[in-house]
Amino acid sequence: MSRVPQWLSRLGTRLADMGQRWEERRAEAEKKHAEPEPEPAAAAQPSAPHERAAAPTVVRPDPAQAVPWGVRVAAEAGWRLLVLAGTLWVLMRVISAVQLLVLAFVAALFITALLQPTVARLRRYGVPRGPATVLTAILGFVVMGLIGWFVTWQVMENIDNLSDQIQDGIDDLRRWLLDSPFHVTDKQINDIAENLREAVGANTEQITSAGLEGVTVVVEALTGILLAVFSTLFLLYDGPRIWQWTLKLVPAAARSGVAGAGPRAWRTLTAYVRGTVVVALIDAIFIGLGIYFLDVPMAVPLAVLIFLGAFVPLVGAVVSGALAVVVALVTQGVFTGVMTLAVVLAVQQIEGHILQPFILGRAVRVHPLAVVLSVTAGGLVAGIGGAVVAVPLVAVTNTVVGYLRSYSQEALRNSPQPHGATATSLAPPPPDSPSDAH
Repeated sequence: MSRVPQWLSRLGTRLADMGQRWEERRAEAEKKHAEPEPEPAAAAQPSAPHERAAAPTVVRPDPAQAVPWGVRVAAEAGWRLLVLAGTLWVLMRVISAVQLLVLAFVAALFITALLQPTVARLRRYGVPRGPATVLTAILGFVVMGLIGWFVTWQVMENIDNLSDQIQDGIDDLRRWLLDSPFHVTDKQINDIAENLREAVGANTEQITSAGLEGVTVVVEALTGILLAVFSTLFLLYDGPRIWQWTLKLVPAAARSGVAGAGPRAWRTLTAYVRGTVVVALIDAIFIGLGIYFLDVPMAVPLAVLIFLGAFVPLVGAVVSGALAVVVALVTQGVFTGVMTLAVVLAVQQIEGHILQPFILGRAVRVHPLAVVLSVTAGGLVAGIGGAVVAVPLVAVTNTVVGYLRSYSQEALRNSPQPHGATATSLAPPPPDSPSDAH
């Protein structure tokens, strides 16, 4: 009997546990019924037969992000190149409109680069700036004037003899062609002479108009000479202050770089002008001596012409040398013409392979392809003056660009590098980031 109460006690405990679990399940069921049921999907709802199902929404990417990265870079570079090309075109139009002024100022720069060392030497000897400038300018212009007068005098003195020698040379050349193995007949030579006379007669009006335009050319040349003389005097006297004033026109952020590039560009221009003068003088002396000993008439004017032609790289030397060969051929015969050609080629080969690398040096050395392209472009834009200016302009531009590149790299190395969060914020975004799309 003692076991009956224990059994009843266990039964009561189990019933109590079952009742508690039942109450918990009941509470959970009531809680689920109390929450709102989700609305059925639109596709599950019955629709009328005449209604059409809505098309799914298509998410389109940003148009800027849809363009490939290479195309975006090309477009960015393209419109900037168009802006630069337009600016260059406007600049060239302005230069063409004031071509006389630009060429006169460039000539003044060349003359100043040639005479400025003399002014500096006089200053070191204690001569004031004004007298040193005046003495140097007078000396330089007197020397150039004497050279021009001497050339003119030689031409006027020998023009009559030259005319007779040319006529005799033409007769000799005609006889040589008749006796040569080229099988040239007298009729062919007469036809060529007749064609030349007809060409001259047909173009008489153009030749006359060219002669009238020559008066305008002379007036413009005199104006350019006066401008060059006036500019040279002020550049010799007040060059540093003019440069300091020019620097004020440059933005402050780029002023230090331009201030460093200016003296280097001036040294390059000075080295080019001095080296070209020395090389041209050597060419004129040796070729002039050669044609003088070959009894070619007007040796001195031809030597001066060779000196002036050396300022136009490649083209000037070829043209002036060819003119000397033609004069020797026409006046002295085939043998003298061949010997003159040999002298011209020998001197020009020595100039190109020995004199120019040694005298001009690496500072102003320009690749032959760049020389040809720049001389051609300068000749097309501004004629002979543009061809003379082209190569020194390329040399100076090369010096300036090289210095500015090294200056920017040095400034980048010396600038403080950002750290931490600042470095992260200053880092460029990845190529396909949204910030790059705008």
